[in-house]
Amino acid sequence: MIEEKDVQVTVRDGIKIGLRIYRPEGNGPFPALFAASPYRYDNNELPATPVFLWRETGPIEWYVAQGYAYVHMDVRGTGFSEGEYRFLDKKEQTDFYDVIEWVGTQSWCNGKVGGIGESYYCMTQWFMGIQNPPHLACLGAYDGLNDPYRFMGYPGGIEGNFLSYWFNSSVRGPNLYPTNGDHPRPLPHDVFYDVQTHPLYDDWWKERSAVEQLEKIKVPLFSIGVWAKLDLHCAGNILGYQKAQGPKKLFISGTANPFTAQMDFSKIEFHEKYLLPFYDFYLKGKQTGFDARPNVEYTVRNTGAVKACEAWPPAGGKATSFYLSKGPTESVTSLNDGALSMEKPAGVAASTYAYPHPSWALGVVAMGPQGPDPARGVLTFTTAALEQDIEIAGDGKLVVYASSTRPEIDFCVKISEQFAQAPDQRAKGLQPGYFIATKGWLRGSHIEKNEERSTAMSPYYKHDKSTPLTPGKIYRFEIALQPIAYRFRKGNRIRVEIANGDSPVTDALFAHIYRPDKMGSDTIHHDAEHPSELVLPVMPLE
Repeated sequence: MIEEKDVQVTVRDGIKIGLRIYRPEGNGPFPALFAASPYRYDNNELPATPVFLWRETGPIEWYVAQGYAYVHMDVRGTGFSEGEYRFLDKKEQTDFYDVIEWVGTQSWCNGKVGGIGESYYCMTQWFMGIQNPPHLACLGAYDGLNDPYRFMGYPGGIEGNFLSYWFNSSVRGPNLYPTNGDHPRPLPHDVFYDVQTHPLYDDWWKERSAVEQLEKIKVPLFSIGVWAKLDLHCAGNILGYQKAQGPKKLFISGTANPFTAQMDFSKIEFHEKYLLPFYDFYLKGKQTGFDARPNVEYTVRNTGAVKACEAWPPAGGKATSFYLSKGPTESVTSLNDGALSMEKPAGVAASTYAYPHPSWALGVVAMGPQGPDPARGVLTFTTAALEQDIEIAGDGKLVVYASSTRPEIDFCVKISEQFAQAPDQRAKGLQPGYFIATKGWLRGSHIEKNEERSTAMSPYYKHDKSTPLTPGKIYRFEIALQPIAYRFRKGNRIRVEIANGDSPVTDALFAHIYRPDKMGSDTIHHDAEHPSELVLPVMPLE
């Protein structure tokens, strides 16, 4: 392998962009894989383990052994690239175009360049495709969002914790302390301060949101999403597939969690199975059979089964309502122990909670006999034990009639499978086991929808202005749930959890910030006049 470090390419405004080039010995020419991130190519010697979550290049030397050049770019203002880092701004985007064109015209390159990489490396690929540089031949987009407002900064319009953690720990840290000690780089510009000063979806966010222009992607796309990253990336992979205009395929992995998602991408076996046939087909012209793959393949969580369909969401899903009702179910200890029924409610009923609740310890998670207890301090609505499996695939929503003592109301919603519990364990006050199938978030004052992007099952909010609510007034809210394919098992229960916040216990790095001014009480109305309901895309059982 020939390795060239600290190569610099001058882009259109005179800034020099740093590259590390790995390529096979000999003159080639070879197709090139192109990766761009703020995480520094100087850190490529680190093991690709969850200790270094941002180590997301894939197996570089293995790809070189397969006859590919691998070009790793430090984005503007990071690593060995000049300029100032401004988080996916227009200058960073045009740098991708200029550097791809430089790579595509090198003597060792066959003129074809393909995008590669996970997370930020995938986020940059959407902008590569939107610009369509002549030498860009395909995009291998693994696990990457394209709407940073809704999935990094303000999920549901509510302040998120993730971007602060990510910028300081995954960008500033690796730049200042590279593994080889070469040219350490402080990043003085505070991206998180930019985020705090742009709480609405304004021009600052739109500039950085590939979601606004995905229809411009014309090159072949293989979009690979991960159900375990529904808090961050998965919806972006689905939307990228839906909106791109060139040849395209979608696969959604059932890997266990965000950490295994990174570990998968570091494994040669994963690339042999999925991405190498794609790159060989479009960058080398080999007949690998990739073109014969189904348009969409997705794993059904809780089963491991992989299913194929023509488009996402898959055909056959029936919008099925489960109504929030009075309890108790006596199956879980929560603030209200409400029920979830397929029959519309009758009479008058409501569930009220005050916040911050005295029981909350870790976000909205209380402490119980077993330690941290995610259900004890929130509202729950739970079905009876299921008489048969229920499989869902696609988009869902929670329709809630709610009022608040404040001019604002936040919803952090979880849809869980609550596992069957032995009667003696319930008698001791121990909580049943559970697994979170999907989630949704919404700030009530961001009530205006983008009707062009909304569907009957998936409301899409503009988030471009805040309209204060009238305290005490009942409003109807539709909270979009993240797309999912999941099978709830016979004997278990479907549970809705509602609070105005979440927790690192249940949401890890993706929890929202609980603001000090969130003090009051909210009421969820669930009666004949206000039929709050969970609507899920239920698939026929096979």
